[in-house]
Amino acid sequence: MDNRRIGNRIATRFESLYSGDQVNGMGTLADISYSGALIESSNAKPEQGKTIRIFVFIQPIEPLELTGTVIRHTDSGFAIEYPEVEDEVRRMVDDAAAIVCAPPRP
Repeated sequence: MDNRRIGNRIATRFESLYSGDQVNGMGTLADISYSGALIESSNAKPEQGKTIRIFVFIQPIEPLELTGTVIRHTDSGFAIEYPEVEDEVRRMVDDAAAIVCAPPRP
């Protein structure tokens, strides 16, 4: 994504599944912000402009869900943008930042 994002990008490595109009796939959530996310190592790329749902496996009980529009492709994935910054997305970004920045346990 570009530098117009709201908030900082948080680098992550969470497994994810996604689905949209005539495409289903899996990949890695490579980074996330309050306005978008980057999926890398994807096995299928949704068309630009299409809305997709991404299920991110941060917690073992149930995945967190993001819905956004595909805004660009990368060599190994794609980027999405959210239409609004919802409280749930904001909490997810904050949780991801806490998980990624937490010191390793001995």
